[in-house]
Amino acid sequence: MSEHTQVKMTEMNYDADRPAAENPVKIMDLSLRDGHQSLFATRGRTEDMIPVAELMDEVGFWAVETWGGATFDTMHRFLNEDPWERIRTLKRYFKKTPFSMLLRAQNLVGYRNYADDLAEAFVERAAENGMDIFRTFDALNDYRNFETVVKGIKKAGKHFQGCICYTMTEPRLGGDVYNLDYFINKAKDLESMGADSICIKDMAGLIAPYDAYNLIKALKENVKAPIHLHSHFTSGMSPMSHLKAIEAGVDIIDTCMTPYAYRTSHAAIEPLVMTLIGTNRDTGFNIRKLAEINEIFEKEIMPKYKHLLDDSKVSIIDINVLLHQTPGGMLSNLVNQLREMDALDKIGEVYKELPRVRRDLGQIPLVTPTSQIVGIQTVNNVLFDDENERYKMITGQVKDLCYGLYGKTAVPINADVQKKALKGYARGEEPITCRPAEVLEPELEKAKEEIGDLAKDIDDQVLYAIYPVTGKKFLKWKYGVETPPKEVLPRTMEDVKKDDELVKKAKAGLLVEKPGKEDVPEKGEATRTFNVFVDGDYFEVEVDEPGGAPVIAYQAPAAGAVPAPAADAVPAPAAAPAPAPAAPGPQQRLPPPNRRLPPRQQRLPRQQPQMWRGHRSRPPCPA
Repeated sequence: MSEHTQVKMTEMNYDADRPAAENPVKIMDLSLRDGHQSLFATRGRTEDMIPVAELMDEVGFWAVETWGGATFDTMHRFLNEDPWERIRTLKRYFKKTPFSMLLRAQNLVGYRNYADDLAEAFVERAAENGMDIFRTFDALNDYRNFETVVKGIKKAGKHFQGCICYTMTEPRLGGDVYNLDYFINKAKDLESMGADSICIKDMAGLIAPYDAYNLIKALKENVKAPIHLHSHFTSGMSPMSHLKAIEAGVDIIDTCMTPYAYRTSHAAIEPLVMTLIGTNRDTGFNIRKLAEINEIFEKEIMPKYKHLLDDSKVSIIDINVLLHQTPGGMLSNLVNQLREMDALDKIGEVYKELPRVRRDLGQIPLVTPTSQIVGIQTVNNVLFDDENERYKMITGQVKDLCYGLYGKTAVPINADVQKKALKGYARGEEPITCRPAEVLEPELEKAKEEIGDLAKDIDDQVLYAIYPVTGKKFLKWKYGVETPPKEVLPRTMEDVKKDDELVKKAKAGLLVEKPGKEDVPEKGEATRTFNVFVDGDYFEVEVDEPGGAPVIAYQAPAAGAVPAPAADAVPAPAAAPAPAPAAPGPQQRLPPPNRRLPPRQQRLPRQQPQMWRGHRSRPPCPA
């Protein structure tokens, strides 16, 4: 239980320039990377970071996380932004605060292990472009996947922060696998690799306050490197866990600015600053400056992204994490998979099957990419297995995992599942035990040949090597070979105002609901387009006559009939008896629009007074 030995009360001082605390808690801000990745799908643009960059540089953060994780992917794929350029641009505004990135070890910023030559080039270019701290993690906590990138980080003289992915097999810390000893041993492994700091990476917000206290205290007693706690808010426990970690002596905490905080993101910095004033762990931050930054976020930036926020629930806490230990992103993927297969009613079975699959696959932590591996296989089992056979459909990623391409799992993979997965596997039916990247062929030179002159420098080549399809498309946009689609263009405040006006009109009942399209008939060949002008408004309408195309009926002239007199002719003297009505002539269908007219000699006589356009069943008028 807490001993409250690490926090001491001091004189209360609210001044912005108050003396530094004896042992201030250091803060890394995640708003510009994990904040928008967690809340609005990593769609934050560089241009919306610049307005707050210089102010954030004055706060006194230990570091700001600006890059890595999913940013590299989404920037070039969805935002038409060069990921490398973001580092260089923001560096011009952050003069003194170090930059941090999330590096997925041998996965780099992608979703598989890449060859060593590409990993070396990526780290070198990230350091050269301005990255200072490399927060490095592996989804299996297999630190053999650190070896190549750590050499590069050290060679560049940068800060290597080693992560331990926090996961559990029990409702709380403990059990046979992920217990206190497991985390202490992992921390010692990282220290032996030269870690400049060690991070507990709690990606699903699972760490409970008293477990945080015990874990941080144990790590402080067993390793010398500074301890950093990264805990998502998802379960709602992280602010309490932060406080207990501070009491246990944690050195660095991750938070976000308030507009980027909570839900599946992180706890906000402002309440923590106020909480610690008057203690020996005071951050020293000026809360008025934080408020100034928040106002810019709220008024000038967040309105552009509010349409991306998940407003499907009122609650900001996802209790599924407490019940099933399923991270928020993984849960939404499971739901989408089931919905696409019209099987959403099986979500309960998925919850039951998920821990079984995870156990079969070696109790792996649930974080990118292992959360997707376990999630997709779980859905397959629920949908296709029967009482006689399990794992009827095994995914390629599960086969790779069973072969050892992702690394070594915390406990052995179920032998029967592994044997079934590797039957006929292209790389071989015997799993490897070596470092995974040792079986991968070099890939950077091959990528250079493939992309050719479209890549202008090494940064372009590395981007293409990691993302061949979307990377090539982005390079075409970048160098004007293709025009970017409007979907990748930024949203402006003018767009926001237009949307807000529409919402106001809708609430006021001034918008007419568009009718459903279920009963719309198919267009016929004779559909014609008209421009309609009403009170200065312009509408384009299409008209299609039901029952077929319009027709022309006419009366053929009687044999020897005299053409009608010209308008200025002298009227005929006495009226002769009117001739009997002529028999209706043959009906003629009007040619559809754009259809070539018949030769002139075949057209109807211009003087035909009997010509009538109408429905074919209507009799022609008498002459």
